[in-house]
Parts: sequence; C-alpha cells; structure tokens
Amino acid sequence: MKLISMLGFDGVDLGLFENRSHLWPSTQFRDVSHQATELKKQLDDLELKAADVFLQVDADFNPVAINRPEPEVRAKARDWFEQTLEYAATLECEHVTALPGVEIEGEDRVTSLARTCEELDWRVEKSRAAGIVFGTEAHVGSIAQTPQAALELVQAVPGLTLTLDYTHFTRAGLPDSEVEPLIEVASHFHVRGARQGRLQCNFNQSTIDHGRVMEVMKATGYRGWTGIEYVWVDWEQCNESDNLSETIQYRDFLRERADALQL
Repeated sequence: MKLISMLGFDGVDLGLFENRSHLWPSTQFRDVSHQATELKKQLDDLELKAADVFLQVDADFNPVAINRPEPEVRAKARDWFEQTLEYAATLECEHVTALPGVEIEGEDRVTSLARTCEELDWRVEKSRAAGIVFGTEAHVGSIAQTPQAALELVQAVPGLTLTLDYTHFTRAGLPDSEVEPLIEVASHFHVRGARQGRLQCNFNQSTIDHGRVMEVMKATGYRGWTGIEYVWVDWEQCNESDNLSETIQYRDFLRERADALQL
C-alpha cells in the first residue's frame, strides 16, 4: 500500500481472497471490526481510500461458487459475504464485489443460472441495506463468460451492477464493441492489457482501446472507480508482465486521457 500511495493513486482495491494474496477472509473474519479498523488506520496514514472490497471464498472458485447446489456451501458464502459488508463499512468503502457463480457440472444451465440469480439478488438486497453498491465480475470460467450473458444477468437481477474487466472477454477474441454496452451497467472498472488468448499482457501488446473506453465512460456518466489490476500469479500466464512497469504505463496513459476528456 505504501508503493500504491507513492505512485500517486487515490484509492486501492482490497481483495479478501482465501488461500492467496495478503488478506485471507478466514483470518480477517476472526475479528472483523478490529482487522478492518487497523487496515483503515493504515489507509488513512497513506491518504488512500478503499475503492472496493472483493471477496473470493477460495482460489479455486468452482467448489465454492455462490450457486453450488450444496446448501452448506451457499450458507458459508452468504456468511462470509455479510462479514465482507461489515468489513467494507468499517473501511468506509462504498463498493463490494463477488463472483457470479459457474455452470454446475451435470446440471443444466437454466437451473444453475436460476440459483445464481437468487444468490445475486440476496447480495444486492444485503448490500443496499448496508448502503453499499454490489458488483459482480463476469470472468473466465464463470456462468457469464460473454458480454451478452453478463448483460442478461444484470437485467435478471434488479439493482445488480458489474465490476467490469474487458480482459476476460478480450482473451476469448471478442472485440471491444461487444463489451462496450456493459460500461453503462458497471459500477467498478478494472484496467490492464489483454489480447486474444491472453488474459493479461503488456501495455504495448494490448488490443483493448482504453481511450475509447474512457470516452464511453464520459458519455454514459460513469462515476465509479477505475483501478489498474496487474497481477503476478501462475494462472493464465499472468506471470509474464512486470506489474510495476505496466501499472506506471497505464497510470500515465489514463491520466493523460482523463485530462484531455476533462474527466
């Protein structure tokens, strides 16, 4: 977080990712109030705001998907989500994210999708009661792997928004034009480079037109955070970019475009 502050960012996305990353829910939730309060002090000292709290119940999202048919799995996911809302509220964070679920093996898509919508609707209501905006991320391997599926999900669940990341669609070879309509239903946005076959790539290899993205954001009145999301993990070849260098390139690019567009 010190590095993020030194780079001149205003906020930071916080991942509560079990079995990976810095903050594990199983540890943080032993005393939600204390852990979140201590983190808030660190953020305040660095003059950073919590832009989003992103819950992932496990690094392998399939066995713990929110739409699993096993009641005990869904119960745990709901419990951890409610604690995430408390965690976010203590941080004075106005946005939370969770994954939308998967197509359950051996089950027809209609059934899996119905359970997803039920669970997302519950999360929207809980978030609204806490004064927090809830977004779900349509991602590789999820039940919403195409822009159309993501839009249908939002339309099926009143109040649902997207934590939008073009890269999951770009990887599949889909053009920006198919993803662009999702900006209007997004409440949070992830930026990094990607191209067909690569979920993450360097700035100068990316085929995503982030300049155009910002123009559409202005036209549609987007008011959420825009975060740069480079990761270094041995998954989807995401360990082939230098996080710091790529983050700086996108930071400078986004600042320049924001100034030009008067955002």
